[in-house]
Amino acid sequence: MLASDGYIAYNRCMQYTIRGIPAALDESIRQRAREEGKSLNEVAVEALAEGLGFGHGIFTRRDLSDIVGTWKKDSQFESALRQQDRIDEALWK
Repeated sequence: MLASDGYIAYNRCMQYTIRGIPAALDESIRQRAREEGKSLNEVAVEALAEGLGFGHGIFTRRDLSDIVGTWKKDSQFESALRQQDRIDEALWK
């Protein structure tokens, strides 16, 4: 009975040891973990899921292709952007 429970618990949260990770892949995983504030394990599991096609239901990505080319010029908006780009010389003294 105890062995059966241990087997079920072990298989629910399978652990892997992966060897021979190329340096570039290691750096990429570590960088993503830092940027996203996640553990190396979380990032590695997400990358495996995405790579094997399991990420589609779990991790949603949007390429925005449905809105490409729909920008309409708006002079008021352009004016507001230009005002944000102005440097207030008094603040930089």
